[in-house]
Amino acid sequence: MSQLFYTKPSHWDWNRALPVGNGRLGAMIYGEGSHEHFQLNEDSVWFGKKRERNNPDALANLDKIRKLILAGNIPQAEELCKYTLAGTPQSQHSYQTLGDVYFDYCGALKETKDLRRTLDLATAIHTSTITDVSTNVEYKVETFVSRHYNCIVARFSASEKGKLDLAASLQRDCFYEATEHTKDSLYISGNLGGGGMDFCCGMRFLSDSGDLQGIGEHIVTKGATNVTVLLTAFTEYRADNPRRETERILSLASAVDYRQLKAEHIEEYRSYFCRMSFSLDYDWELDKLPTDERLARIDEAHPDNGLVNTYMDFGRYLLICSSRGDCLPANLQGIWNRDYNAPWQSKFTININTEMNYWPAGICHLSDCELPFFEHLLRMLPNGRETAKKMYGCRGFVAHHNTDLWGDTAPQDICISATFWVMGAAWMCTHIWNHYLYTQDMEFLQKLYPALREAVLFFLDFLIEVDGYYVTCPSLSPENTYIMEDGTSGCLTYGCTMDNEILHELFSHFLKAASLVKEKDSALIQKVENYDKKIAPLQIGRHGQLMEWQKDYEEAEPGHRHISHLWALHPAHQITKDGTPELCQAAEITLQRRLAAGGGHTGWSRAWIMNLYARLWQGEQVYANLLQLFSHSTLPNLLDNHPPFQIDGNFGAIAAIAEALLQSDEERTILLPALPRAWKDGEVKGLCGVGGVVYDLSWKNHSLTTAVLHAAHQADITLRYQDSEERLSMMAGQTITLDFPA
Repeated sequence: MSQLFYTKPSHWDWNRALPVGNGRLGAMIYGEGSHEHFQLNEDSVWFGKKRERNNPDALANLDKIRKLILAGNIPQAEELCKYTLAGTPQSQHSYQTLGDVYFDYCGALKETKDLRRTLDLATAIHTSTITDVSTNVEYKVETFVSRHYNCIVARFSASEKGKLDLAASLQRDCFYEATEHTKDSLYISGNLGGGGMDFCCGMRFLSDSGDLQGIGEHIVTKGATNVTVLLTAFTEYRADNPRRETERILSLASAVDYRQLKAEHIEEYRSYFCRMSFSLDYDWELDKLPTDERLARIDEAHPDNGLVNTYMDFGRYLLICSSRGDCLPANLQGIWNRDYNAPWQSKFTININTEMNYWPAGICHLSDCELPFFEHLLRMLPNGRETAKKMYGCRGFVAHHNTDLWGDTAPQDICISATFWVMGAAWMCTHIWNHYLYTQDMEFLQKLYPALREAVLFFLDFLIEVDGYYVTCPSLSPENTYIMEDGTSGCLTYGCTMDNEILHELFSHFLKAASLVKEKDSALIQKVENYDKKIAPLQIGRHGQLMEWQKDYEEAEPGHRHISHLWALHPAHQITKDGTPELCQAAEITLQRRLAAGGGHTGWSRAWIMNLYARLWQGEQVYANLLQLFSHSTLPNLLDNHPPFQIDGNFGAIAAIAEALLQSDEERTILLPALPRAWKDGEVKGLCGVGGVVYDLSWKNHSLTTAVLHAAHQADITLRYQDSEERLSMMAGQTITLDFPA
C-alpha cells in the first residue's frame, strides 16, 4: 500500500506529523482534526549571513602541527589545532523553521469522530478527514506543494453546503517585524536575524462564500463550502524583494483553478515517482492497520513486507520532496525542521550525512534529484579555494565536515574528533563520476569536472610523504577516538584509512574523467597517477579487522556510530566479495565487533550497516538490521531517528534495500546479491545500473525468474546471477528479456 495512514490525531507531536514538500517549500501537517496545524519550511530560511571564517593563523602553524603529530605528541597537536585551525568565528549558522499556520473551524466542531490522516505517496497529497458528531458533516483537507507554482496548496471542504467556517493565522515566534493583512491575504515579514536576509511569507484565501475578511493576524471566512489556501515564502537568497515576489506567486496561483493545480502537481510529481516500483508479496489484511500500529508490531515473528514496500516508497517520496528543481540539497532534516536553532544547525554535514542523502539517487532512478547537491558543490568552489590558499597554502579547493547555505568551507568548530578533517569536498566530488556512470551525461561531467580537478590539485599540494606513502596530515577518522599504548586517547593522526580510500577514489575518478574531457595538462595526469600508486594500502589488524588508523590502535568507543574505514566497501567498490575476499572477511569482522559493542544505535549508522551487509551479500543481516531500524530508530511517521530526527537514515535504508536487489559498478552488475529469506516473492521495476541500464526483476521462491533490461545508452555490461555470468552489448533504446529456469 503506497500510503501512510493514521486514525488518531498527532496530539501536537511533530514526530507524528506528516511531511509534504517540493524541494524548496515544505510543511509538516499535524492533522489534529478539529484544528489543523502546518509547520512550515523554506530551504533558504537561515540565520545570519555569509562570513569570512578562515583562520588567519592556520598556515603559519601547519608545519608545527604536523611535526607534533609525527612525533607522537598528539595532545599538543590537538591543542594547537584548537587555536589555529578552528574557524573564526567558530560555528556556521543554523537553518530555521519558517513558522506555523494554524487553522481553526471557528468553534463549530465540538465533538468529532472518524478521523483519518493519509499521505498518498503515489500523488504526494496529504488528506485529513473528520466528521462532526452533532451534524454528521464531513470536513476534508487536501494538501500538496506545487512545484510549478512554488506554493503550498490546501483545499478545505465540507460535505454540506455553507457549513465551513474557517480562520487562519500565520505565526513566527521570532525574527520578524510585521504582520499585514488584506481582505484575503496575510503576510509576515522581517529579517532572519544576525544581520542576515529579509524574508516574507504570505497566505491567501480563495473562498466560495464571499464572506471573507482579514482581521488582526487572522483571515476568516464563514458560510463556505470550499476554501483553497495558498501559501508561499521568499528570502533575499532568491528574491531582491521577497514581499513583491511572494505577492506575485500568490497572484499567479490564485488565477488557476484548484483542479488544475492538483492535476499539474500530480503529473509533475509522478514523473519522478513512477520511474520505479518495488513490491514484495505480503498479507493484504495488514493494510487495515494504521501505519504506526504496523510499525510497532513488525519483527521477525511478525513480518510485514507490506510495510517494507511502503517504507521504500516513502524514502523515494522524501527525496523527491526535498531535492528537486532549483532548490538547495537535502540537509540533515531534508527540509523539515521545526526549530530556530536546529540540532547540529540542520546544516549539510559532509562527513557522511549529506552524501548518504543521495545514495539512493542513482540506483532508484532519481539521478536528477542529486543535481541540487552538485549545484551546491559548485557554490562551495570559490570559498574552498580561499580556504585552501589561506589556511593550507595549497592550490585547488577544500572543505571540512560541514557546509551551509552559502557554501562555507572553513572548519566548523573545535570538536577535535570531527573538525580538522579535510576530506569533505573530496568525498562530495566522488559523486561526480558516479553520477556520470548512471546518466552518461557528458554535459554534466564537463560542467563538474573543474570541481573534481581542483579537489585533486589541493591534495597534490597538501599530502606529505611518510614511510614511502603520501598521506593526509593532520588526519582523523570522523568523530572517533583511538587509544595509544600508554593509555592516552587521541583523534588526530596522519593517513587515516578513510582518507586513503577517498583519495584513491578521487584520483581514479579524476583520471577517468580527464580522459573523457580531454584534459590537456599531461604533467598533471602523470603526477596524479604517481600519487595514486603511493596511497597507503588497506591493512588488517590483530583482531582480523580492517584497520581504521595507520597503527593498530584500540578504540575508545568500540561501538562507535561511524564505520568510516569501511568506506571502501560502501559507498565505494574497492572491497568486493568476488575481488578482495580477504578484505571482505576483515570488513565482516569489523562489523561484527561494532555491533557486539552496541553499534548501529543511530538511525543513519544502522542504515550504513545495512548497505555494508548488502555489499557482503548477506541478505539476512540486511533484513535483521532493517528490523532493528524499524524497532529502535524509526518514528511513528516513519521518519528516521538519530535521535532526534535526521533524514539520512531514511535515504540510506532504501539505498540498502535497492543494493540487496541490484549491485552495479564498472566491472559487473549483480542480480539479487543479498535477497533475504523473508522476501520470498517480489518484483522491482526501474532500478538503475551503471551505464544507464534500467532493470526490471521478478523472483519466486527466492529465485530470479525474469530480468528485463532497458538501455538508455549504448552499454557493454557483465551480468551476474549466482554462479552464472553473461556479457551483453546493448544498443541505445534496446530492451532485452532474460528468463531464468526454476
